[in-house]
Amino acid sequence: MSQENNRRKAVVLLSGGLDSATVLAIAKSQGYDCYALSFDYGQRHGAELQAAQRVAASQGCRAHKTVHVGFDAIGGSALTDSSIAVPEQQQEGIPVTYVPARNTVFLSFALGWAEVLGAFDIFIGVNAVDYSGYPDCRPEYIAAFQNLAQLATKAGVEGARFQIHTPLIHLSKAEIIRQGVALGVDYSLTVSCYAADSEGKACGRCDSCRLRRAGFEQAGVVDATRYVG
Repeated sequence: MSQENNRRKAVVLLSGGLDSATVLAIAKSQGYDCYALSFDYGQRHGAELQAAQRVAASQGCRAHKTVHVGFDAIGGSALTDSSIAVPEQQQEGIPVTYVPARNTVFLSFALGWAEVLGAFDIFIGVNAVDYSGYPDCRPEYIAAFQNLAQLATKAGVEGARFQIHTPLIHLSKAEIIRQGVALGVDYSLTVSCYAADSEGKACGRCDSCRLRRAGFEQAGVVDATRYVG
């Protein structure tokens, strides 16, 4: 068997943002053949999907799929419902940018594709430091989904062990950026803004922009983000 065929496969959730680009680089650095999975889920803009395509190409993914999931049909989030304003100040508790059941749906698709590929490793860029208000970014949630993966799949029932990798879960934004820079991530390709324009330029005011900007400052790394104006 060739060395290439011996390589482990991993499905990596890729939003096109800073965190997921770093996770993809980490998975690649660990020797995985990476299969990137993005979602057109009814989010406010398509710039992050264009960013995901750029990131997947720049990091040499074996394949990159974009799946359509209509979260905008149920709304309930500032990211999928235009009647809910994107907040410009940090919120207490669970913020309105939380998308109900998003990570559960995304991980379910990743699990399905992983089983088809014969892959047993899934990478996701959840982070409990900056996004502690999101219930589906907590270690307890990831552990529960990993247990579900064993019970809900043919491969799991037959003895395969799935692992959900969350290499960023306890890192600050600055630590994430430093690790990505060390791995050669080109952050100018990424889009993190909740309200980016059609060209992918960031608003500079939303919570995601605030966290990203502060992360670059604290990491001592030049911020290559393109801002509106």
